[in-house]
Amino acid sequence: MRNLVQYLVLVATILSGLSPHAETRRARFVEMRDHSTIDYQNVSGDPSKRLILSSLGNGIALLDFDQDGDLDLFLTNGARLDDDVISEGPGSRLYRNEGDFAFDDVTLAAGGGGGGWAFGSAAGDVDNDGFPDLFVTRFGADLLYRNRGDGTFVESSWDAGITRESWSASAAFFDGDGDGFLDLYVTSYLSVDPRTLKPPGAGPNCLWLELEVFCGPAGLTPEPDAYYRNNGDFTFTDVTRSSFPAGLASPSLGVVAGDYDDDGDVDLYVVNDSQPNFLFQNDGDGRFDEVALLSGAAYNMDGLAQAGMGVDMGDLNGDGVFDLFVTNFSHDANTAYFGTGKGLFSDETRGARLRGASWFELGWATRIVDLDNDGDEDLFVANGHVYPQVDNADAPPSYGQRNQIFWNDGEGRFEEGAFEAGDAIAEERSSRGGAFGDLDDDGDIDIVVLDIDAPPSLLRNELPASNWLVLRLVGRSTNRDGVGVRVVVSAGHQVKEVHPSGSYLSSNDPRLHFGLGPATRVASIEILWPSGQRETLTDVPAGSVMLVMEEPL
Repeated sequence: MRNLVQYLVLVATILSGLSPHAETRRARFVEMRDHSTIDYQNVSGDPSKRLILSSLGNGIALLDFDQDGDLDLFLTNGARLDDDVISEGPGSRLYRNEGDFAFDDVTLAAGGGGGGWAFGSAAGDVDNDGFPDLFVTRFGADLLYRNRGDGTFVESSWDAGITRESWSASAAFFDGDGDGFLDLYVTSYLSVDPRTLKPPGAGPNCLWLELEVFCGPAGLTPEPDAYYRNNGDFTFTDVTRSSFPAGLASPSLGVVAGDYDDDGDVDLYVVNDSQPNFLFQNDGDGRFDEVALLSGAAYNMDGLAQAGMGVDMGDLNGDGVFDLFVTNFSHDANTAYFGTGKGLFSDETRGARLRGASWFELGWATRIVDLDNDGDEDLFVANGHVYPQVDNADAPPSYGQRNQIFWNDGEGRFEEGAFEAGDAIAEERSSRGGAFGDLDDDGDIDIVVLDIDAPPSLLRNELPASNWLVLRLVGRSTNRDGVGVRVVVSAGHQVKEVHPSGSYLSSNDPRLHFGLGPATRVASIEILWPSGQRETLTDVPAGSVMLVMEEPL
C-alpha cells in the first residue's frame, strides 16, 4: 500500500446478499436495442453481396469520451454499392451513455461521424491528456479524431501524418517502443487503387459448395499493414519498413496487442484470411520479428492456414500463460492456441472441446472474458455467413447464425451455452464486429454486436448477484491508458493485461474486470507497469471499481 500513490474507490462495496459460498449462476442476455433509442442502421454495400467489399461489416469502440465515468458507443458504418459505385454512406455514429442502457446520439455535436466507407475503430489517448481519441479505418483514407476534452472531436489525420489510402480493417493502439505514448498498428485487407478507389473483386462469380458467390480474397492482391510511431506531439511517423520484416503482405483482418512471452514489452498477433497468421515479437525497442511459424501460431494442428477473422489473447486454462483464440470461416473450426511457456503455442482446440461446435458457423468478433463472474475466462463468438446465397442450399450453414458463448470449466475445457428462445444470444443474425464492457456498471460484462445490414445488438448481461472487481489503470510514466499493464489477482490467481484491442474491427472497455467466484475479498492485487514499477494492493473488497494511478518515475 505504501508504494501506491493514489487509488480511489469509485463504487462502494455491494456485498448484500452474497456469501463466501455463493453459487455462481450462468448469465442471461437481454436485447436492449429498443430500450436504448439507438437508431443506427448498418449499411454494407449491396444486399446480394456481389463483391467482397460488401461482406466484412463494421465494428465498435467502447470509450468514455467525455470522462463522466461510463462507457459511450462509437459505431462505424459502411456505404451503399450500386453498379460497383460507392455512395457517400450514412457515416459513423457516436452515442453518449446516459445510464440504464439509454444512449443519446451526439454525433453532430461532437463532430466524430465522418463519411465514406468505414470499417473498424480503435480508441486510445494519443496525447496523454486524459481524453480518449478515435481512429477509424476505412476504404480509402483512414481518419484520426482528436478529442478536445470539451465533448467534441476534430479530424486530424492529415496533420498527424496519417495520409495513406488503402483498405484498412482492424487497428490497435499500444506502446510498441516503451516511450509512454501509444503507437498504432493498422491491418490492411486487399490492395486498392487510391486514384479510383474501385472495389476489388469485380468479375465473374466464383463457386462455393456449388453456389455462385463473390470472389476473394484468393486471386486478389493483399496490402501490407501499417505501423505508426507516436512522436509525442499528436503526430505519427510511418515506420513500417524499419520496424517490421520486408515483404509481408496478407489479407489481414484481426489484431491483438499483448505481451504473449512475458518479457515486458508488447507484441502483436495478426490473423489473416486464408493465409498463415503473423506473430510479431517485440525486441523491446519497437522493432518486430515475425515468429508465428516457429512459435506454433501460424497454422492449425493439421498444418493448414485458416481464414482468420477475429482474435483475442488471454489465459484460457488458468496457468498464468497467455493463450490465443482465432475465429475462422465455416466448415472449419475456430482455433485455440494454448501458450506452453517460453513463447510457444500448441493448437489445443480438440482438447478444449471447441472443434465441433464451431464447424458450420462463420466466426467474427470474439473475446476471452469472464461472463459469469466465476473467476475463469469464457469465450464469446459472433457468427454470420458472408454469402446470402447459402440460404438457397439444402444443408447448413445459413446466412443468419446464432452467436455463441462457451463456458469454461476452470481448466480450459469449454461447454457451449444453451440459451432458450427469448434470450438475445439465441437470435439468428449475420453478425460482424463486437465490443465488450460493463455498460451499466453493475459488475458484469455486456456485449455490443454490429449485425450486417441491420440494427445493432445491445446485449445486457443479467447475471444474478455475484462477486467481481474492476480496475482502471492510469499511467504516468506508462501511457495514460495503461495499455500493457499486467495485473495478478490472488482470487483464483488470475492474470490479465490491459488490451482494448482484439475482437474484430473493434475496441473494448480498457478497464480490467475480474470475476471472483465465491470470494468476497481479494487478499492481494499485484500491478506490473510497463515502466518497471510494481504496485500491491491488499485486502480489497469485492464489488469495488478502483482507479489506480501509477507513481511517476
